[in-house]
Parts: sequence; C-alpha cells; structure tokens
Amino acid sequence: MTDPIADFLTRVRNAIHASHETVELPASKLKGELARILDEQGYIDSWSVIDAAVGSAGQLIQIRLKYTEDRRSAISGLRRVSRPGRRTYVDATHIPKVLGGMGTSIISTSRGVMTGHDARAAGIGGEVLAQVW
Repeated sequence: MTDPIADFLTRVRNAIHASHETVELPASKLKGELARILDEQGYIDSWSVIDAAVGSAGQLIQIRLKYTEDRRSAISGLRRVSRPGRRTYVDATHIPKVLGGMGTSIISTSRGVMTGHDARAAGIGGEVLAQVW
C-alpha cells in the first residue's frame, strides 16, 4: 500500500456511504492518532485497537461511526491534502482553516499529530495530512 492515510480516509468514507455502524482497518500508530483526533473532535463515537482474526497477523483499529437521529453522519467530508506525490508543508501562520473554522485540519508536527487549531496555538507548522468537515 503506497498511501495508508488515503486508505484510512477512503475506508471511513465508504463505511459512511454504506451506513455501517463500524469500520475496521489495519492498525498503525499514525492511524491511531488520526482516529484519536476524530474522536476528540466529535466526528466518531469511539475507536479501539483489537487483535486480528485467527490466522491473520497484526492488529486492527475498529472505529464506531457517529450518526444523527435521522441517520446522517457526523462527518460530511474527508479530504487527503498531502499525498506521497505532492507533500504539503505549512508554517504556523499558514495552517488552513476548513470551512471557516467549522472543520478540522489534521497536521503532523514535530510534537506529534494534532489539529490545525492546536498547532496554530502552539506556534508550530508541519505537514497537512487531511481535512475533515
């Protein structure tokens, strides 16, 4: 797999489109950080790391998606910004705001993966991984 972050976002997007309650994907530290940020920002109900089925190696991240009473997802959109073919780096003053501050930018910084708001407050830039709204 050449772009695990795009795979993460695509699996979540497809699960939302199919109205699934949960989605499972291969675990990694970076994907765990992405799930943590989605949970902290209120886009998903919960996430956990589980062992893979018997005969499979590794662990899985299980994400429980959040829906409203009329089955509309809390996530309206997901977009990969920095790709393997074109990396996007910004300093603290140029961190993009998503929908005028209504969405969330996810930034990989020297102090770890954090939201664009937190990175702006800390005064550090980094690689813009994705945007969620």
